[in-house]
Amino acid sequence: MSQVVINVENNEITSRVFGCFDANIKAVERAFDVRISNRRATEGDAIVIDGHEGSVAFASRVINHLVSLAQNGAEITEQGVDYAISMVSEGNGETLSASFGDDCIFVTSKGKPIKAKTVGQKQYVDAIKKNTIVFGIGPAGTGKTYLAVAMAVKALRDKQVSRIILTRPAIEAGEKLGFLPGDLQSKIDPYLRPLYDALYDMMGVENYQSKMEKQIIEIAPLAYMRGRTLDDSFIILDEAQNATPEQMKMFLTRLGFNSKAVITGDLTQTDLTYGQKSGLAIATHILQDIEDIHIHRFTDKDVVRHKLVQKIILAYDKFEKKAQENAEKRRNEAKTFKRK
Repeated sequence: MSQVVINVENNEITSRVFGCFDANIKAVERAFDVRISNRRATEGDAIVIDGHEGSVAFASRVINHLVSLAQNGAEITEQGVDYAISMVSEGNGETLSASFGDDCIFVTSKGKPIKAKTVGQKQYVDAIKKNTIVFGIGPAGTGKTYLAVAMAVKALRDKQVSRIILTRPAIEAGEKLGFLPGDLQSKIDPYLRPLYDALYDMMGVENYQSKMEKQIIEIAPLAYMRGRTLDDSFIILDEAQNATPEQMKMFLTRLGFNSKAVITGDLTQTDLTYGQKSGLAIATHILQDIEDIHIHRFTDKDVVRHKLVQKIILAYDKFEKKAQENAEKRRNEAKTFKRK
């Protein structure tokens, strides 16, 4: 048996690490078969971990990570605890510790700090800082769009750019939208709502509306980008899996001087008509080796929504992989039959 004692500054930090009704600690105990308790120390508090040596080592890495989060004022969620446990269990404890500091991307109008919550998110944010064009590809709930908007608002605040342009392909903006009431803006607003929501959350309604009136912030369908040169701008193309190859090429060639572009999308959720190729898939293949263009791929571990979302994504991935294998098997059998 082995024991590790982790000293903590005060009982407030300890309380946040333990969680409501000790939920966080119970999750760590179940994961590594250890016993975790709290006791007073000479200075501050102490968290004591008892169990077999290897299990105690794993559990202590998770607890140290949670203590670091609490000290930096970060929110400790059930999903965050599960993520830390998963990373440590897979031998990525050092990566987990090295990837999270007190880096705050932006503080919202309500005083909420926006920080990367997973290693993948941290790598994505760092890529946006270092590269002119970044592709963020991955499943729903990984923070692709939200973090990109946060980086854009930060760049505007720091006067790195003079405007923000957010766009999405409104693939329904053809015949089907013609049946909806209102002018074109009213018709396309529902498709741009996620972008509005992110900006409201970060800037506050009044500040956002002021920037919109001054055209410092522009939100428009992808088709509106044609023929423009976007200088001194932070440009975000959201839901890029629904862009055609022609639209993607058009968008990428709008980039002007002192501008940065982030393209986000999920290749498993394309709404293009059957047989039509996604411009996002083609662009990432063509541009993958070009300097100053970075392609970041999120995984199910980067999902920061309800933990069921992660399980749903894994279930669909498993189903689609099995379907592809069966289709490939049928094609091979057909080829063999023809040869005979």
